[in-house]
Amino acid sequence: MTRVSIIVGLAVMLCACTESPQTATARRADDKPWDNASTAYMASGYKAADKAAWEQQMKNRNQGQNEYARAAAK
Repeated sequence: MTRVSIIVGLAVMLCACTESPQTATARRADDKPWDNASTAYMASGYKAADKAAWEQQMKNRNQGQNEYARAAAK
């Protein structure tokens, strides 16, 4: 019984070694965040490859998460 459990344990450990690296990404790490293609998930008012529009969109998104600004609006 202990031999079976040892063999099963070794098999489980060896299976973890065969995982392939997950590198299927289209965006490179050194790309600029505002320099991207249009997708269906873009926020309204954002123009692709426009740094000023990207910065304004980030400012608006952060302001929407600001609890002080949200409490004053109520």
